[in-house]
Amino acid sequence: MRAHVPMRPTWRCRACVADWPCGPARLALLHEFRGQRIALCLYLSGQYVDALKDFAEYAPNTSTKGLYERFVGWPPIPRL
Repeated sequence: MRAHVPMRPTWRCRACVADWPCGPARLALLHEFRGQRIALCLYLSGQYVDALKDFAEYAPNTSTKGLYERFVGWPPIPRL
């Protein structure tokens, strides 16, 4: 079974070729960072910055609209 990790610079999933983080990658990240939402958000923010740099260099005409939601905006907010 292949890991659902990003292929750079396209930021597609190496296993299923969907936009990364794909559904299985999100589930794996939620499991890996369980109880550590801040650490997950910091990790995803770093991936987001790397993706912005990759798209700017390798695909400058690609719209980056929606990348924030794709990378950083999806983790659920815990209930207080």
